[in-house]
Amino acid sequence: MQYGFLQKALITSVMVGIICGVIGCFIILRGMALMGDAISHAVLPGVAISYALGINFFIGAVITGVLTAIGIGYISQNSRIKNDTSIGIVFTAAFALGIILITLLKSSTDLYHILFGNVLAVRPSDMWMTLAIGIIVLAGVYFFYKELLISSFDPTMSQAYGLPNKLIHYFLMTLLTMVTVASLQTVGIILVVAMLITPAATAYLLTDRLWKMIYLSAGFGAVSSVFGLYVSFKYNLASGATIVLTATLLFIIALLLSPKQGVIWRYFRSRSKRTPIDA
Repeated sequence: MQYGFLQKALITSVMVGIICGVIGCFIILRGMALMGDAISHAVLPGVAISYALGINFFIGAVITGVLTAIGIGYISQNSRIKNDTSIGIVFTAAFALGIILITLLKSSTDLYHILFGNVLAVRPSDMWMTLAIGIIVLAGVYFFYKELLISSFDPTMSQAYGLPNKLIHYFLMTLLTMVTVASLQTVGIILVVAMLITPAATAYLLTDRLWKMIYLSAGFGAVSSVFGLYVSFKYNLASGATIVLTATLLFIIALLLSPKQGVIWRYFRSRSKRTPIDA
């Protein structure tokens, strides 16, 4: 902590771990893991165009992310193409466009870190942008928690209450896009979906209450970021990959040792319930 760049990296990575964990809970409850992957890849052309125009990549990334969500929804609602197929079409096209733009702009040195992340090179402006996005995302979840809760578990009941399910969906997609943008410097486009899904999936194994799941997921994301950052600095490893592997390790521990869902505990419970067969 005596190094200034590590202080900025720590603050940024912890905030990314928290907001990825929070939004990830709603993503996996809605069965939208593939959508998270799509948004994370689809922001690449927006990032490339922003670099070309000399503006903050946040602007281009948010615009392309939201347009991707709208495009996926339009295709699935106005054709025979199912939602997962439309996701595959749109996000691969957007990602391919981003790669072409990177090639044409010859900015691979800067954009390489957008693809794979490099939290140890985070700038003060990146840190403050991540903090601002984090506050906006957490405030959005706090103020619209009930709407997100009802629409995630029972869309039919949500519609019966008069809630605008489509508007809530696109609101969540906007938050997802913002989280993706905030995660670019830390874990990169390639690995951001892991930070969205893995901490939330770990929390899902440990509780059946959404508010507990959100807190646990945010905690797992923060712990993964801190430990992964430490290991990456100490052993000179890629920061994004190390953070993701730390989150995966926590998931494996929960998968094996969770009191209710853990593989090991279920095995012992099943053995204890067996009755011996009389000879």
